[in-house]
Amino acid sequence: MSKIIKGTWVEIEQIVLKPEERAANLPEETRKVPYVLRVSGFLVEDAEMDTEVHIKTIIGRELSGTLKVVNPSYTHSFGNTVPELLTIGTEAEQ
Repeated sequence: MSKIIKGTWVEIEQIVLKPEERAANLPEETRKVPYVLRVSGFLVEDAEMDTEVHIKTIIGRELSGTLKVVNPSYTHSFGNTVPELLTIGTEAEQ
């Protein structure tokens, strides 16, 4: 395995609740999986993938978890453009 250098931007995973610790009133498909937290931050020390690491977030919070991603990026969007919404607020100018 290759070493990830201290200070690298990474994403960790932390199990917040195990399946048996989740609320009984959740749907079965939700209740049977762990409640997982994913957080990005800078590695505090050199590490390898899938090991327990410590990170420091941009706001200075220090957390530990399993190293999952190096240089994580955002993959979400706000969906396709809705043409009807593009002119909201400009009607008075026309």
